Amino acid sequence: MPSLVPAVVVPGSLKRAPQPVLSSENDLVLRPWTAADAPAIVDAFQDPDIQHWHARSVESLAEAEEMIEGYAQGWRAESSAHWAVVTPRGEVLGRVAFRTFDLFWGHAEVAYWTRAAARGRGAATTAVRALTTWAFGIGLHRLYLYHSTLNDASCRLALKAGFALEGTERSSILHPDGWHDMHLHALVNPSHLSQATALPA
Repeated sequence: MPSLVPAVVVPGSLKRAPQPVLSSENDLVLRPWTAADAPAIVDAFQDPDIQHWHARSVESLAEAEEMIEGYAQGWRAESSAHWAVVTPRGEVLGRVAFRTFDLFWGHAEVAYWTRAAARGRGAATTAVRALTTWAFGIGLHRLYLYHSTLNDASCRLALKAGFALEGTERSSILHPDGWHDMHLHALVNPSHLSQATALPA
């Protein structure tokens, strides 16, 4: 059945090239994960907060390496994209990602975590802003993210990165301590806003 609208970003256009390395403020770099980063992932997931909010653990280098391979597969399939956030010296501070994206519709879900020892430096906010700049540069239309209504730090990060709070999904995601209400934040490509069509009054 033919679509009556064009693809926002042409499917297949990303995987033709390697996943890019992105620069950001404060000299941080967003680069694809490599197998050498496995110890940093294992260390990150020893943090109870990361385990709680992401509802999983990583207990071995083999698990971390499998995760990293999954990240690479996501880029090749154009279904997700994950970057390590590193300092100029190569220290891994955290992760920023499109947990999912849909090129045809131009939508992507943002996700992130920061290692416990790296918090307080603004790395996650900086990384989300850099990812947003890249995403809108390639033509994506709408970025969104979810976090538990109990995760105040994530809410502050989303707002600082420019993602407006759009609403609350009740009893939406299961965490280790039960079902959580989730805030939905979103940011629309400003260059597309003039093309938006509102419903008639």
